[in-house]
Amino acid sequence: MNIPKYSRAAVVREFKKPLEIENVQIPETIEPEALLVKIKKSSICGTDIHLWQGNLNLDIPLPVILGHEMVGEIVAIGENADRDSVGQPLALGDRVIWAHADCGSCHYCTVEKMPTLCTNRRQYMYETMEEHPYLMGGFSEYGYVLPKSGRVKVPDSVSDSLASLCSCAFRSVMHAIRQLGEVKHTDNVVVQGTGPLGLLAISVLKVAGAAKIIAIGAPENRLAIAKEMGADEIISIDEVKDVNERIKQVLELTDGLGPDIVLEFSGFPGAVAEGLQFIKKNGKYLIVGQLSDGETTIQPSLITKKNIQIIGSYSGDISDYHLALKFVEMHQDRFPFHKLITNEYSLDEINEALTNMKNLKEIKPIINIGG
Repeated sequence: MNIPKYSRAAVVREFKKPLEIENVQIPETIEPEALLVKIKKSSICGTDIHLWQGNLNLDIPLPVILGHEMVGEIVAIGENADRDSVGQPLALGDRVIWAHADCGSCHYCTVEKMPTLCTNRRQYMYETMEEHPYLMGGFSEYGYVLPKSGRVKVPDSVSDSLASLCSCAFRSVMHAIRQLGEVKHTDNVVVQGTGPLGLLAISVLKVAGAAKIIAIGAPENRLAIAKEMGADEIISIDEVKDVNERIKQVLELTDGLGPDIVLEFSGFPGAVAEGLQFIKKNGKYLIVGQLSDGETTIQPSLITKKNIQIIGSYSGDISDYHLALKFVEMHQDRFPFHKLITNEYSLDEINEALTNMKNLKEIKPIINIGG
């Protein structure tokens, strides 16, 4: 394949300003264990919006190529990069999704066995496009898979759009529920937030065999999908605006005890205080959606008096990407994953797509780059 010298990419040079489509250098040589891919599709994540708006509690070295949920077709293979992270052979033309690059030698990689917390982690979308290997974002014609980035071959039956969904949103869900541990057939579960992560989590909880799944969120179209994904009950925050009334409804739906498990995917800081109010004694509270710099006030004594286990979950490692792809491959006929994909845009329409996502007009829009 004739590889050009430059890749068209959507670049953030200043927070809150429209992105520009720029020509970004493509590396002339591919390092051992690295890949060069032609990006086919890249979905928009809520974190993309937070970065674009400057709302992440991180030091971002602008300019960056935005986007980190991508699927690409291999166009160049570095030495010793002919197998993916689960042992499957890779060849030119294969589709892959890939993870952030973990160092493999720090305390968190080796002792804790938690590469998502790697001290030296290199993350796509968070590195400047002005330094090698330049192509560190998803809204680009080409992407570079770092030597230490895990990568997984996409099954033939999984579409580009659903594969891109697995490369962040679904792998985060898989990682979170893996940390949560066993979901028993007697467990009542509340999912706070009906964005992509919350909706995907509902399907996993349904397969796990939860007794009752209650989804809290909005707007109405997302709640309808929540039902299709397996939610037994829904509570609309548009219709039930009073927090105390929502707490009352949750308790009524759980025999006055509260849910055994609460999973927070909303991203709204106030949801945490609300969840602590209605969770059952001796319950588990899994918090995934809190990445912004927002604050809230909680009553810490509830944690003690109720004997609550609070679990934070961040990102996912390459095993979670693999699990997400396998779940979609196995269950795409049962759950309407495709309904989370609400629109497709070209690379040149990136600002329209981001604005619509920011204004909650989309659930999971796709940037169709080379699909």
